[in-house]
Amino acid sequence: MILAAGLGTRLRPLTDNRPKALVELSGRTLLEITLSRLRSFGVTEVIINVHHFADLVTNYLKAHNNFGMRIEISREDVLLDTGGGLKKAASFFLEDSSRLDEPFLFHNVDVISNIDLRRMIQFHTENHALATLAVQSRETSRPLLFDDHLQLCGRRAGRDHEPEIVRPSAHLDPLAFSGIHVLSPRLLPMLSEEGIFSIIPSYLRLAAQGEKILAFRADAYYWRDLGRPADLAQAAADLQQGAFT
Repeated sequence: MILAAGLGTRLRPLTDNRPKALVELSGRTLLEITLSRLRSFGVTEVIINVHHFADLVTNYLKAHNNFGMRIEISREDVLLDTGGGLKKAASFFLEDSSRLDEPFLFHNVDVISNIDLRRMIQFHTENHALATLAVQSRETSRPLLFDDHLQLCGRRAGRDHEPEIVRPSAHLDPLAFSGIHVLSPRLLPMLSEEGIFSIIPSYLRLAAQGEKILAFRADAYYWRDLGRPADLAQAAADLQQGAFT
């Protein structure tokens, strides 16, 4: 699933007349970059949530023959956030009962990386995780806290950055989430939250219940959030210098 419904307010004025999914980096839209990257790892079926300039996204995909993939659209009349968006699209991942053990990728459209998604999926599968989050040791205003076994134990958030601990541990590593998840379909019926909600509190609730919400350390890989025009410019420069492909 590609998360592409947001308003892209930080990217203004680029998003005044288009959704962030259709903002370009070095002549390619963020959506095309994400789709081609997923396709390179063998992904052939994708659902994309849309809201802001939704018709522009659907027309763009139609004009490009869905880039040779099966692509479904999940329209959100009201922005549902990451958790609500995933819950609305859940039937896409549950339609084939023979594939309920197959993990799937959950990817923000406005991040770019060369993270080895195949290796991340392998890590998720080998550890029988419910959810695996790509994380890095870098500055962030909202770090997630993981123990020595890479299990999610809490987060720091809010103005005071007071830790919210759901699984006590003697040592906790603050790590920055990268907007790329691998999820097991069995997570979907566990999303008891309703309406508009972020997936992170759901992860914390499930971690508190003993579910495996794990960190995939992606420190060795290139990653950049493309939330602002300056980030796009820097990513374009990085691309030109061969930091990623």
